[in-house]
Amino acid sequence: MYELMFFWLSKILWIFVNPGNLLLLGILLGTVLLFTRWYRAARTVFTFVATTSLIIAIFPIGGWMISLLENRFPPPQITMGKVEGIVALGGIVDQVLTQERGQLTLGSGYQRLTELSRLAALYPNAKIVFSGGSGDILNQNIKEADVLVPYLNQLGLSPQRLILENRSRNTYENAIFSRALVDPQPGERWVIITSAFHMPRTMGTFQQAGWQGLIAHPVNYKYGPSGPRWPRFNLIFGLKELDTAIHEWLGLLAYRLASRSSALFPSP
Repeated sequence: MYELMFFWLSKILWIFVNPGNLLLLGILLGTVLLFTRWYRAARTVFTFVATTSLIIAIFPIGGWMISLLENRFPPPQITMGKVEGIVALGGIVDQVLTQERGQLTLGSGYQRLTELSRLAALYPNAKIVFSGGSGDILNQNIKEADVLVPYLNQLGLSPQRLILENRSRNTYENAIFSRALVDPQPGERWVIITSAFHMPRTMGTFQQAGWQGLIAHPVNYKYGPSGPRWPRFNLIFGLKELDTAIHEWLGLLAYRLASRSSALFPSP
């Protein structure tokens, strides 16, 4: 019950702290105030919304925040020696659209799957895990790992070898449910694949869940080591970056406060 409440609360709260939604609420508030005796306050609200939008459009604030996350763990090594297993996190398959259209539909983090396929071939004796249930509160019955099954061969992944974890709704459950499936032992080395900006929270969560010998294998970089280029003028792109960045940084804070991560900002 606690896990279900945490899942729902995180989704609901995000609606109200999403940067785009906050700007929209500001516009709505200003519009309402225009038709009241507080019309001067409306001017203040609209000025704040316009100024904030301009700043987000010009300055890559979200990009800088993402770059800090991406640079926390070094790029994957060419050779890592012996490894007992490899875990790739989900959150990349649009399971509803995949089922409805009969075509595998992947998001921007598709490199988690392609890199899992590459490492599976490179380490033929390692256990291979894909961990992905559903993070969609409206579609909990359609699981990411389940809809992936018919497409494993075209992804270069053996259905007989791949271990599918289909219960997880978030990073914490990725860690605990995957651990229950493969029972990693002390002294073993496990490679963790996820997007680079998501790697700090992932590593902290897996460590807190009792995994040892973890090797971070970040993929799907958004920026080079020096971070985003600017100036620019693109409000939509700026909001998208800021959305990703704030979501991940708040996730780090929430996981630490809930004792789900080994540190506030996990490091190698």
